[in-house]
Amino acid sequence: MKKILSLCLVALACSAMAGLAPTDLRCDYATDPLGVDSPAPRLFWKLTDVERGARQSAYEILAASSEKNLAHDQGDLWADGKIPSDETIQIPYAGKAPGSFQPVFWKVRVWDAAGKVSPWSRPATWTMGVLQPADWHAQWIGAADTNIPSLLLRHEFAVKSGLQRALINVCGLGQYELTLNGQKVGDDFLSPGWTKYDRTCLYDTHDITALLRSGKNAAGLELGNGMYNVLGGGRFTKFKGSFGLQKAIAQIRLEYADGSVEFIGTDDQWRVAPGPITFSSIYGGEDCDARRVQTGWNRPGFDDSKWSSALVVNGPGGELRGLSAAAPPIKKFEVHQAVSSHVLTNGDIVFDLGQNAAHVPEISVTGPAGSQVRVIPSELLGEDGSANQGSMGGGHRGYIWCEYTKATGSGETWSPKFFYVGCRYLQVHLTPATTNGALPKIKSVAGIVIQSSSQSVGGFACSNPLFNRIRTLVRWAQRSNMVSLMTDCPHRERLGWLEEDHLNGPALRYEFDLSQLFTKTINDISDSQLTNGLVPTTAPEYTVFRDKSDTDHLRNAFGDSPEWAATFILVPWQQYEFSGDLNLFRKHYDAMTNYLAFFGSRAENHIANYGLGDWYDVGPKKPGVSQLTPIALTATAFYFEDVKVMARVAALLGKTNDAANYSKLAADIRTAFNEKFYDPANRLYATDSQCANAIPLVMDLCESSNREAVVDAIVSDVRARGNALTAGDVGYRYLLRALADGGRSDVIFDINNQSEKPGYGMQLAKGKTSLTEAWDGGSSQDHFMLGQIQEWFYHDLAGIRSGGNGFKKIIIAPQPAGNLTWAKASYDSIRGKIVSDWIRTGDGFTLNVTIPANTTATIFVPTKPGAHVTANSPAAKLLFNEGNRAVFETGAGNYEFSSN
Repeated sequence: MKKILSLCLVALACSAMAGLAPTDLRCDYATDPLGVDSPAPRLFWKLTDVERGARQSAYEILAASSEKNLAHDQGDLWADGKIPSDETIQIPYAGKAPGSFQPVFWKVRVWDAAGKVSPWSRPATWTMGVLQPADWHAQWIGAADTNIPSLLLRHEFAVKSGLQRALINVCGLGQYELTLNGQKVGDDFLSPGWTKYDRTCLYDTHDITALLRSGKNAAGLELGNGMYNVLGGGRFTKFKGSFGLQKAIAQIRLEYADGSVEFIGTDDQWRVAPGPITFSSIYGGEDCDARRVQTGWNRPGFDDSKWSSALVVNGPGGELRGLSAAAPPIKKFEVHQAVSSHVLTNGDIVFDLGQNAAHVPEISVTGPAGSQVRVIPSELLGEDGSANQGSMGGGHRGYIWCEYTKATGSGETWSPKFFYVGCRYLQVHLTPATTNGALPKIKSVAGIVIQSSSQSVGGFACSNPLFNRIRTLVRWAQRSNMVSLMTDCPHRERLGWLEEDHLNGPALRYEFDLSQLFTKTINDISDSQLTNGLVPTTAPEYTVFRDKSDTDHLRNAFGDSPEWAATFILVPWQQYEFSGDLNLFRKHYDAMTNYLAFFGSRAENHIANYGLGDWYDVGPKKPGVSQLTPIALTATAFYFEDVKVMARVAALLGKTNDAANYSKLAADIRTAFNEKFYDPANRLYATDSQCANAIPLVMDLCESSNREAVVDAIVSDVRARGNALTAGDVGYRYLLRALADGGRSDVIFDINNQSEKPGYGMQLAKGKTSLTEAWDGGSSQDHFMLGQIQEWFYHDLAGIRSGGNGFKKIIIAPQPAGNLTWAKASYDSIRGKIVSDWIRTGDGFTLNVTIPANTTATIFVPTKPGAHVTANSPAAKLLFNEGNRAVFETGAGNYEFSSN
């Protein structure tokens, strides 16, 4: 009885505490981050409340230098008291400036609309990085031997008793794996993130207190080449280029109970030696000779007398930066075991992993010491069943493989440390240790899936099985190319082709929280921008696309294309829409205006005519540069869009003169565009291609009086082709948007609900498991470029949209299309989870929505003229009826709307 009474009292207490409460505290988008190097980190939280209309009226933040102070409500770093504000995101830290390495402990409480205060949130923390160059107590080190494929670095050091905290800041180039006393630090893969190393080098920060012990300790670093040092070596590579030899900088900070602090930094006292990796290429593969493994090399007491002293060297020139310029780390996710295998006539075994993905190959093998296993990845198989690397670039540029040499006669398991590849198949070639010797035997083959640890935030499903499979198809391509930047493909190129970032921006953001990753992307662009303002097509720019004979231009069309460079402005705008973040504009505003000045210098009478245009559209020729739409149309349209957005940004930032100037320039470009490309007689644009007509509609280049006719022109073209699309990389997103915004999602449904014409359905019918580069399933087999349909699923079928400023105002406007009977989507926005869930039966339509606390929503309920629409709460206010929709306004909460 006493136990029951106690439980009842606890329940009553919890009920009394229920209400508006802050949760999911973050700093610079990350949870309890280390290595924060922003001068004023931005703080975020979400609110939990089941009450309808719940909103915040004020907040109070406490920040302290210790957990003890915070627990006693002593905000010795920041305590400004109650702040009247309903904001929960992008709140800049305004307390005492913390120094390098300093931990900050913080919590928040909020007041609801009635003035009731919440309990304090659970404590959160962040740790500062290295804020000044003088705070680095370490030197860049490498090896005197310039022919080492993979470098080992080690150092032993003593830890005194009374250790309170230990941090390490580390950058190993190109990639590193860090161990302490033989144990790997963290579970990151391919650290640090790829950058333009002569401008930015990323360091990671780890709390290593638990890995150290009193007395002797050992630190070990193993290095690989990554994108920092791209060599050929007789194997496939997209390009050859190097920022220098492998090198590293690291420092360990030891803090003791008596207040003393000690640094152990990389210097010439460290020891270096070649590692067991005998070939290291991010493109060509990785070889490991396990007989060269020096057991215990990264533990205390190892005899390193035969090793060499480290050489103090210069860094590559880039500024060492922490979290502010970094994407979330890459990690290993699920493992794909081989689902089948077959043996070739030469004895090789081909394993099918069942899914094309970014894989780290893993093998388990028995057999004699010195025997070898070569693993050849591929996306496709040849007619003879062997690995075909044609879609991955293999062939005239060399082939891709990894090779492992056994150390013992026992079973061994191995996977590369600094290599991954997009593939579905792994062909295994076995070689004996001696002529006529026994072959090694494969016990198992698998592929470990790697991707950015950016949080998954979306969910979508509907009554159409094909659409659900399409989402999965696209999502695999998104995952495979989500590393420390968005690559175009995880094998042949692995470059950050920029147009995909803004064209797929919403499609990606509905699925993953990419605020950090895209912040890094904009920094990569800034680092790669030329002094004349030109923004190259790839960032980081590792290879230069230039015609040597063209002395007037620093890049050719593959290196300078307006649709690609637009990412520098449009991705930050999308970040503002999704995350309420203007920081990218504040930081890079001058660089953006420099780009627009360059862009203007290439236009004549406001018409730009250069670049790649609607890349990979469906025309009479092999896909590539735009075939159906004039280059000048897309180039000029993006000139207008960039300038239009910058006018809005300038106004938001209080730059009134710039806002006025950019607004006037946008109006002039708009006039010139329509004079050049609009055909008033036929009421269409230029060549009447899907891309040519769609872009002016979406970008508001088209006059309102002509919009209906231009939409009709698109529909006529699609229908005349048997519901086939022709728009490519650049045009397809605008085709979707133009049709959906024009109320013609039925046409989008018909385009994508078939497998006879080039498109997603055809790819699935051909057995593709990840989105391909070309609409017909050709070229690269793992390309996220054409994945914009994801935006339509969330934004239009489910109808989840931002009304601006990071979903502070939410719009739910579903567009049921075709024969769909239900659709459900959820999006965990920066302010909380949004849900749109609808079902239609006969003449009835039911819509269930979830609106997070502290937001408002406008709900558009599909209906028919004369139908009766009801809501399950008077808190949902009917505003008006608009055509075939009833429009409601709500606050936070769960609501159901019915139309009969």
